[in-house]
Amino acid sequence: MEKVSTNNSKLHATLLYIKQHWQLYAIFILPAFLLTIIFRYIPMGGVLIAFMEYNPFKGILGSEWVGFDHFARFLSSPDFMRYLMNTLKLSVFGLLWGFPAPILLAFLLNRILSSKIKQKVQLVLYMPNFISVIVLCGIVRILLSPTGMINAFLGTNYNFMTMPKAFRTIYIASGIWQGAGWSSIIYTAALSNASKDLKEAAVIDGANLIQQIKTVEWPAIKDTVLIQFIMAVGNIMSVGFEKAYALQTDLNMGASEIISTYVYKKGLLDGDYGFSTAVGLFNTVINIVLLISMNTIVKKMNEGKGI
Repeated sequence: MEKVSTNNSKLHATLLYIKQHWQLYAIFILPAFLLTIIFRYIPMGGVLIAFMEYNPFKGILGSEWVGFDHFARFLSSPDFMRYLMNTLKLSVFGLLWGFPAPILLAFLLNRILSSKIKQKVQLVLYMPNFISVIVLCGIVRILLSPTGMINAFLGTNYNFMTMPKAFRTIYIASGIWQGAGWSSIIYTAALSNASKDLKEAAVIDGANLIQQIKTVEWPAIKDTVLIQFIMAVGNIMSVGFEKAYALQTDLNMGASEIISTYVYKKGLLDGDYGFSTAVGLFNTVINIVLLISMNTIVKKMNEGKGI
């Protein structure tokens, strides 16, 4: 009872302080609030373009309303399934291979006892994240060219960038190399909450490495992993446009043409703004449905815990 009353008094004191100094909080919150409204919510009005034959000179109010014609046109397109499957394959395979990588890295980093060695290893792992996507794609193209390092090592002269079958492997592998180290930060931080006493007790009881991870370290990061997984599934259709476009060639188009690159070409290159907006909106709706569905499934499997 005393603990509850103490917590209530602290909460009351906090609320009273906020009420007395609300101007200070308003000054700090207002810029973030205005930026969110201006750059996140007001642009949502542009979604109306998806239902119009948009003309930049006539504007939204003067353009012809066509309803769901753009959506029907996209869904009935002979290339619709190819774009959709290319996007899903990149996303799903990227999730299957790329999502566990930072978790495994975090477990491995947690085994390094020397703080100096650990810092140096982390520095090497984090560095690729600060390479821009275009520079990364340039490096990949050079390495995989017929005269590049990979062919020199294998003793061949293949042009991997012209192979549709090789595109997904190149895209996913380069993504893991670039982002796995940086993504491991959140799991490394969560592992710091793992009980050292439990770990020492597990070692004394003769637990091997796998058993230590299962009983001590995994429970410390389980909730973090679930939240990250839900968010990753919610973005499963949001394949990075820049990287796919930068690695794209005329010969690997069968595997590299995805929804986001298609939207770019139809919207900015062909000037078909209404149609490209409709395709982008279709993509967003699928992401929202996947996010809600996965969150519901995880809640049922994880005792009501989700996002």
